Amino acid sequence: MTELATLERKRLSDLHQIASQLGIEKYRKYRKPELAELIFKVATEQAAQQAPAATSENGAGNGHTATVEPVEEVPRTEEQPAEKPRPEPQQKQQKQRENRQDGRADGRAERKGKQREGGESSGDAQAQSGILDVLPDGFGFLRTKGYTQSKGDVYVSTSQIKRFNLRRGDYVEGQIRPARDGEKYPAMVRIETVNGKEPQKGRRRVDFDDLTPLFPQERLRLEWMPKDIAPRVIDLVAPIGKGQRGLIVSPPKAGKTTILKQIAQSISANYPEVKLFVLLADERPEEVTDWERSVEGATVVASTFDQPADNHIAVAELLLERMRRLVEEGEDVVVILDSITRLARAYNLAAPASGRILSGGVDSAALYPPKKFFGAARNIEFGGSLTILASALVETGSRMDEVIYEEFKGTGNMEIHLERKLANRRIYPAINIEESSTRREELLMEASEAQRVWQVRSILNALDTSQKIELLIQKLKETKTNAEFLRELQRVRS
Repeated sequence: MTELATLERKRLSDLHQIASQLGIEKYRKYRKPELAELIFKVATEQAAQQAPAATSENGAGNGHTATVEPVEEVPRTEEQPAEKPRPEPQQKQQKQRENRQDGRADGRAERKGKQREGGESSGDAQAQSGILDVLPDGFGFLRTKGYTQSKGDVYVSTSQIKRFNLRRGDYVEGQIRPARDGEKYPAMVRIETVNGKEPQKGRRRVDFDDLTPLFPQERLRLEWMPKDIAPRVIDLVAPIGKGQRGLIVSPPKAGKTTILKQIAQSISANYPEVKLFVLLADERPEEVTDWERSVEGATVVASTFDQPADNHIAVAELLLERMRRLVEEGEDVVVILDSITRLARAYNLAAPASGRILSGGVDSAALYPPKKFFGAARNIEFGGSLTILASALVETGSRMDEVIYEEFKGTGNMEIHLERKLANRRIYPAINIEESSTRREELLMEASEAQRVWQVRSILNALDTSQKIELLIQKLKETKTNAEFLRELQRVRS
């Protein structure tokens, strides 16, 4: 039996000759990968039909194997010891016996789920890894340079994807061969690991949509360094847990990017085991560089504003699938998105018109994909979580941005509101304490801590917006930790 990988390495002219000998009609209309799969299928069927007859006659040269011989791989001369010349009938019978043995060995390898390279030399094979991007036609490519398309991408055939039940977003490692004549990309010839595990273990894995979501119950403490006040304020007024779905609502120039960076730095420092991603959609190139240099341990995935909307969408969707695969493996994942408003704009530009236009020129169908992205955040029962903290733009003068925010308002379970008035007065972090909160925050705190935090809120409620944050920042600067601040508050009140 011929291996599919062996056929894929042959030239198109050789495949045409093999197809003609097998009696395949109109074989010239097929492309190379399709023709290779068709030849493999026809040869396998013919071999299965002729196997009983060939066995009953004990391999005699009765002509039954003549139709299969043309699609057999090149004889493995480098693996066979030198033998003396034999009479012609004996050589033919020996060759048929070896072909049947090779066919049985190939069948066993296929049942084990391993793609072998046949008898050809694998000296030109190279190790490669990347994120799998499956296209609608069934085949896929390994994105070897981040999450965007590049010249170094590797072709993955449909048969390999089906054999190992590969999904979009899987991290695949394996051996590849260089591109042949008429091919644009190198091809995967053997898959060695999928998400760091043997390929066979991924066949029966659970699906992300079948996992049970719960309220966040395990806290992600942002308090890291005493001088960083913003993470300490967030820990008090809007705590973050694993599986949180949070919105940072901000007008322009209110310190949104700075707060997002401080959150990312805190998570990276306090929880190195958490998989941290930063998605920058329609962002400035210099901001991308700043993110990459300022946040250690984070994977920055970016699509700058000088790229088309389709590229923003492709990068975001592939990252979403990668996050889903990690959660299926029981990992804790945190994604910081800047911003969900720009991502929704990209979908509004690229999505086909549905005929239902909302105020501001927003197509109603264009808001579903970004909602799917934001809604993927959840805490999973029995392990694994996906936390998404996304920024939403307001007060930009665009009616479209206001409509987008209104659509996402209420979908999260945590919100942080930034005030332009506070930023204009150079009060940072410019957090509106009264508007910022977390749903079911008592699940993330001990009872005593929650009681003290509520006391802080009751004290601050007597002040206006600017006085609240100014007083809180002043008291936090006088203490080194939030625990010390709460103990001091309790001592004063008692």
